[in-house]
Amino acid sequence: MKTFFEAHIWPLKSKLYRMAYLWVKDRDVANDVLQQVFEKAWLQRNDLQKMENPTGWMVRSLKNESLQHFRSTKRLESLGDKEFEEETKEYDDESPKRLRLVFKFLEKLPDKQREVFQLREVEGLSYEEISEYLEVSLDQVKVNLHRARKSLRDYLMQQK
Repeated sequence: MKTFFEAHIWPLKSKLYRMAYLWVKDRDVANDVLQQVFEKAWLQRNDLQKMENPTGWMVRSLKNESLQHFRSTKRLESLGDKEFEEETKEYDDESPKRLRLVFKFLEKLPDKQREVFQLREVEGLSYEEISEYLEVSLDQVKVNLHRARKSLRDYLMQQK
């Protein structure tokens, strides 16, 4: 029989990694941040089991750890487009042009719009979950998602 941690916390690993990578834009740092969050979760596993929304706690912890990383390294801005372009080059031959355009565009979105778009369109979270995870109102989630989608639509139309 699985423990609460194995059944409810550990399965979040992939989703949390993608979120960490979205925020820190470095694979090694994303792994480090995620490891720190899982260590904290393990130490608080009994408290997590009693929480109404342990997934929300994990996401908030991940965001806080990511911010702590930026504070400790005094790196206030995310990595630039150069690194993103280098990472996507390995997929250039097999990825459709439109998909590459979407990834390139997402890097240019404001942080909130990019986060909301990623959580909704890639992770498949509900508006309510996004609102809770990002600690913003439901209306802000809807507005940011609408703006991101509209900007993406406009950008893709210009690329034709």
